[in-house]
Amino acid sequence: MRVAAIETSGDWCSAALWTGGEVAALERRAPNRHSELALPMLERLLAAAGLSAAALDAVAFGAGPGSFTGLRIACGLAQGLALARELPVLGISSFEAIAEESGAGRVVVCIDARMKEVYYAALERDERGRWREVVPAQCVSPDQAPPPPGEDWVGCGSGFAAYPDFLSRHVGLRVPQAHASAAAVASLAGPRLAAGEGVDAALALPTYLRDKVAFTQRELQARSA
Repeated sequence: MRVAAIETSGDWCSAALWTGGEVAALERRAPNRHSELALPMLERLLAAAGLSAAALDAVAFGAGPGSFTGLRIACGLAQGLALARELPVLGISSFEAIAEESGAGRVVVCIDARMKEVYYAALERDERGRWREVVPAQCVSPDQAPPPPGEDWVGCGSGFAAYPDFLSRHVGLRVPQAHASAAAVASLAGPRLAAGEGVDAALALPTYLRDKVAFTQRELQARSA
C-alpha cells in the first residue's frame, strides 16, 4: 500500500510517502509558504520512488488543530489528490503526530493557539501502538490546562515555548524538539488504511477546536486598556 501525506498545520511544511511501512519525507520551515511548497515536495518524493499519483492507495493530511489557513491547505490538497482518483482520505490529529514524533509513550502536547490560548491534550500509547487521549483535546488558557495524571510524561509543542511558566507546573516534563510532520502523519495513516479506515474525500475535514481566529478591534482595545 502507498499513502501520500501532507502536513501544514504549523510553521513547518512537509510531505511524505508511506510505502509498505517505509517512509520517505521532505520538510521545510517556511511559514506562509505552504501552498507553494507542499505539492512540489510530494511530487519530488513520488518521482524519487519512480511512482505517479495514480499509484497511490490513499492520501493523508495533518487535520489539526493548528493554523486555520494551514489546515485548509493540507485538507484541500488531500481532497484534490483523492477526488480525481477516488481514493480514501485519512485525517490525522496534530496531537497524535507530535506525540509520534516525540518517541515517548506518554506525551503532553501543547500547541500555541495564539490569542493567549493553547491547544492541549495528553496522550498515551496503548498496547496496540495507537494513541489514546488521557486528557481530552481542548482549547484553553494556559493556566487552565489540566495536568496529566501520574508521572513520566514528556511535553511537546510550541505552547511550551510560548508560555514557559506553564512547564513549571508540570514537574518532570521535558520538551524535545518535536513538531507535527508528514512523516508522522504517514506512519500513523498507513496502518489505519490497512485496517480499513479512511473516508470519502468530500467528507474529510480539519479539526479546529476553536471557531474564533482573531480579536475584534474593540476586544483589542479592551485588552490594552
